[in-house]
Amino acid sequence: MPSNDVRILAQAAVPTAAVGAIATVVSGVVAGGKGAIGAVVATLLVSALMGLGLFVLQRTAKSLPHLFQMMGLMLYAAQLLLVIMFIAVFKDTTAFNPRAFAIGIVVCTLTWTAAQTRAHMKAKTLYVEPDASSKGDKPEKTGHSS
Repeated sequence: MPSNDVRILAQAAVPTAAVGAIATVVSGVVAGGKGAIGAVVATLLVSALMGLGLFVLQRTAKSLPHLFQMMGLMLYAAQLLLVIMFIAVFKDTTAFNPRAFAIGIVVCTLTWTAAQTRAHMKAKTLYVEPDASSKGDKPEKTGHSS
């Protein structure tokens, strides 16, 4: 992963982990140990899905830029479906508190999305790759007067 991609990943993952830790403490106080486990599972699930999604999206942008927007939409739909499937499978679990889990997913997903958006807005990403061979060259005259 190029350094810019790692920076964006870190700028999204760190706030999500912090919010996940707060959600774990709050869930532990409100719902006990099972609430804390639910918040931890939610934080790990969101971090894994969103991190993997960011990795796939960055690889797609580099190798198939014409598919970037479609891939982004498909990726977010797939992430949403995976989270819904996970919730449906574990809705009656006794291993953790489902309510703390659901609230943790929502809070961590919103945090990741906001942090990733902020990281992209602050990143100084070139939209056009400069041609390395033309450094120092004078621009060609095109016959138009300016």
